[in-house]
Amino acid sequence: MTFKELNLSNPLQNALEEEGYIYPTPIQVEALPIIQSGKDVIGVAQTGTGKTFAYLLPIIKNLKYSEQRQPRVLILVPTRELVVQVVKQIELLTKYISLRYLGVYGGTNINTQKQKVYDGVDILVATPGRLLDLALTGNLRFKSLNQLVIDEVDEMLNLGFRTQLNNILDILPERRQNLMFSATLTADVDNLIQSFFNSPVKIEIAATGTPLELIIQKGYHVPNFYTKINLLEHLLQDDEMSKVLIFVDNKKLADRLAEYIHTKYGEVTGVIHSNKSQNFRLRSIEKFDDGTNRILIATELIARGIDITDVTHVINFDTPTIPENYMHRIGRTGRADKAGVAITFINEVEEEYQEMIETLMNQKIPMFDLPEEIEISNKFTDEERPNLMDKHYLKLNTHSPNSGSGFHEKKEKNKKVNLGGSYKRKIKEKYKKPKTRSQKTKRKY
Repeated sequence: MTFKELNLSNPLQNALEEEGYIYPTPIQVEALPIIQSGKDVIGVAQTGTGKTFAYLLPIIKNLKYSEQRQPRVLILVPTRELVVQVVKQIELLTKYISLRYLGVYGGTNINTQKQKVYDGVDILVATPGRLLDLALTGNLRFKSLNQLVIDEVDEMLNLGFRTQLNNILDILPERRQNLMFSATLTADVDNLIQSFFNSPVKIEIAATGTPLELIIQKGYHVPNFYTKINLLEHLLQDDEMSKVLIFVDNKKLADRLAEYIHTKYGEVTGVIHSNKSQNFRLRSIEKFDDGTNRILIATELIARGIDITDVTHVINFDTPTIPENYMHRIGRTGRADKAGVAITFINEVEEEYQEMIETLMNQKIPMFDLPEEIEISNKFTDEERPNLMDKHYLKLNTHSPNSGSGFHEKKEKNKKVNLGGSYKRKIKEKYKKPKTRSQKTKRKY
């Protein structure tokens, strides 16, 4: 099937043809008629299968020209980067259509955004926090809203937007169409659906947690940070690694790894995390996307929804603690019917996370031996060193009856048992609560 067979409008067809889009993905084919029918929809498909187009195509097709100022479509996304990504997709599709669209997020001048909202907008793409800020100013109202899209809702909940999301859903008109798209669905998301959606149709192209078949997965058991550095430098010598996205667990590790990699690969290395300025973050993505930078080191910030073309390899320098995040990370490669490779470094602590990921995927990560030339470092970072003050680490009661003359049987008086709360309750019942001063001095007549 081609896009021409989907009965799209001519302006949409022309925009798609100019960008080289010919064949729709399964999620796009199934979602289009159901969304056009006006029903609530839950769309589940692997990362990289075109979920953004799946909801934008029917929305734009049905959205007629209007001069009213307030938005008719609201698209909620978890991060600024995803706002920019969705706005770019709208811009592409509306090349020959007269529609007003706007992306709003925190970290920029709210007064500029207020003015743009006041000037009029048909489709508003927003992060939850900035959307509420604009609503509180009185400039943004939702009386004309017909459709709500929540993209990557589980990530919104992970980032702590639960309260903001509930507040937004409470102030929106009850009569609206709700659309939700994600690669994974959690119990928290199910609760949200039951509370705010009206008999939604679920479109599940692949079971949640199913990786794309085009992604080749590999794993290495690596003992510590510095050995991971050695393995990473060895792998990067491969010329086939022409566009490499490296994920780490936190901002501190991202900066530390960037320092090491930058000394060897210089200007072709970028880094992105939430402590960087908005302009810096956008430039980092642009340089990586257009091929100026070969390597981009990132936190979970861009694991969701960001469509960076032709990523050849994704490397999990740290194994993600949440198995669903693994799916989103590796989904940055193997997109648009192109093959990709996902490599994960796993230390001893992270083997537990590996098991959780494999349970979610219902398949094992193929493991490979470390190359012989890799130096195994005995040096540990501060985070990897054991805490000697940790009671679980010390394990003081390590003696046994056979441990020699230093072991002595406890005396009978020292063999007391901790009776816990029940013991305290019995004491309280026996002796009662002490009288207050007023109770002690009160006379009985």
